[in-house]
Amino acid sequence: MRRARTLLLASRCLLPSSTASDHQLLRAAPQRLHPLPAPSDSIASKPVSLGLAGALSFSLTLMTRAEAKEPPAAELVPKDVVLYQYEACPFCNKVKAFLDYHDIPYKVVEVNPFGKKEIKWSEYKKVPILVVDGEQLVDSSDIIDNLNCKIYPDYPNADEEETKWRRWVDDHLVHLLSPNIYRTPSEALEAFDYIASHGNFSFAQRLTAKYAGAAAMYFVSQKLKKKYNITDERAALYEAAETWTKALDGRDFLGGSKPNLADLAVFGVLRPIRNLTSGKDMVENTRIGDWYQRMENAVGDSARISA
Repeated sequence: MRRARTLLLASRCLLPSSTASDHQLLRAAPQRLHPLPAPSDSIASKPVSLGLAGALSFSLTLMTRAEAKEPPAAELVPKDVVLYQYEACPFCNKVKAFLDYHDIPYKVVEVNPFGKKEIKWSEYKKVPILVVDGEQLVDSSDIIDNLNCKIYPDYPNADEEETKWRRWVDDHLVHLLSPNIYRTPSEALEAFDYIASHGNFSFAQRLTAKYAGAAAMYFVSQKLKKKYNITDERAALYEAAETWTKALDGRDFLGGSKPNLADLAVFGVLRPIRNLTSGKDMVENTRIGDWYQRMENAVGDSARISA
């Protein structure tokens, strides 16, 4: 029974659920937060056409990448950055999106969720934990705010729009992921096949995580649907994607000609599901695909280095 409970807790941390959110610490500038935007009036029901429009979109994407990439001054880049993470964790991927976009080299320590021995040195028992030149930073949004101040000392205060959408990611978007990636037994198994193959598990733990974890999270996802009043998880995911696309209001990014912190947050939490069935369905049935492709090109290659 104890091992089963450990497995359930571990699996719920690997991909978002109500307890996986790193919400314990207060977000920056709470006075700027606004109510969530209204859902999109309509949801695209057919895949986006790929012909000439797709080719044109790709060309524009490459142009956008050149304009968007702005590495910080070399003297402001941290010298030693270590990320303690779960590979599939959306909050860890938020941090990685920021690091990758700003070309900040970082090492990764994959945490084993069964014992978490890799972070026993820390009083904070969740991931992500980022150690920057010996300083421990926790909570993905706080990590990003802290790093942003370090590398851009003159960065202007976040505007209301950017702050609102960053909060939307943590308070709304992430809660749609678990019901979607664990929607059916086969999708749950698909998700845990990825988790088991990319996580820090022994051979026995990998088998246990894949099959027992998938079964456990399928039932957990049904409870999460009730908790968050989700009747159709795919429709809710599509609606969120359309809501975000509508917020762009014709811009390449929410930040305009280059991504801002809200763009990086949305991209980061969606990146772990992009190649799962739920992520493929989202791209095929909403208008978010063009923005996602622009973000992939803007963020560029991983800045991860060998430990």
